[in-house]
Amino acid sequence: MTLVLLGIFIVIVLIVLGQKFPQFQQYLRWWLAIPIILIFLAFAAVKIVPPGNVGVLILFGKVYGEIPEGLHFVNPLVSMQLMNVRTQEIFEHAESPSREGLNVVLEVSCLYHLIPDEAAKVYRQIGPRYAEVVVKPQFRSAIRGITVRHDAKDLYTSSRDMITNEIYEDLAGDLRKRGVEVEKILLRRMQLPKSIEEAINAKLAADQEAQRMRFVLDKEKQEAERKRIEAQGIQDFQRIVSQGISDQLLRWKGIEATEKLASSSNAKVVIVGGKDGLPLILNTGPERK
Repeated sequence: MTLVLLGIFIVIVLIVLGQKFPQFQQYLRWWLAIPIILIFLAFAAVKIVPPGNVGVLILFGKVYGEIPEGLHFVNPLVSMQLMNVRTQEIFEHAESPSREGLNVVLEVSCLYHLIPDEAAKVYRQIGPRYAEVVVKPQFRSAIRGITVRHDAKDLYTSSRDMITNEIYEDLAGDLRKRGVEVEKILLRRMQLPKSIEEAINAKLAADQEAQRMRFVLDKEKQEAERKRIEAQGIQDFQRIVSQGISDQLLRWKGIEATEKLASSSNAKVVIVGGKDGLPLILNTGPERK
């Protein structure tokens, strides 16, 4: 832009000088041609690469390098081809067979980007349509390679991470050799034949019911063990207590109860009987006839 403004300024100055000095009129056209030529050369030498792109330089049909985004001064005879290095997405709706021959429908996305340092190589060997020429066919091949290695039920019950990781491993190495970096594989949807889905869902439901019954049985066993331990504790308590109770202790407790009844201020009738002279309600000996 600076060279363009300078060239315009020189042209204006030469025109003004030609009007003031008529003797220079014959040389004026030559002096005007020089700034114009310089302006065109300046335009041709300046290359501007927009953000997210790489400029591939081509001279006489030969690729000899790339330049990053920004303003650059290059050979005026060089032409430039822009290559996008931003993250791009390829979506694939694939219907491929599993190992047992059932058709599995997968909806998968691939995030990728062109490696900036490999832009010139990609342009030379593949061209600007590298996504259609290399990325999409390799992506489809990787998806089919995963499905044919697994049974349909394994794909349905496996985690998404397992499927996406296998696709990534099959795809990333091949594309990196071609100058394309795979960022991530996203599994959006997977669909099996309806009969297979129903059979798998029924089996999963039966497994869940079996696990629930095992839980119930374990809980009942624990409850039975708790009751057995509780009964054993009660039995031990009764045995210990019965061993500590004797006739002498019972008589002594009866005498204490009789004394408390006699010393009480409440109206009462105490019937004393039995061979020990204790109240009848506290008599522990054989009943007197």
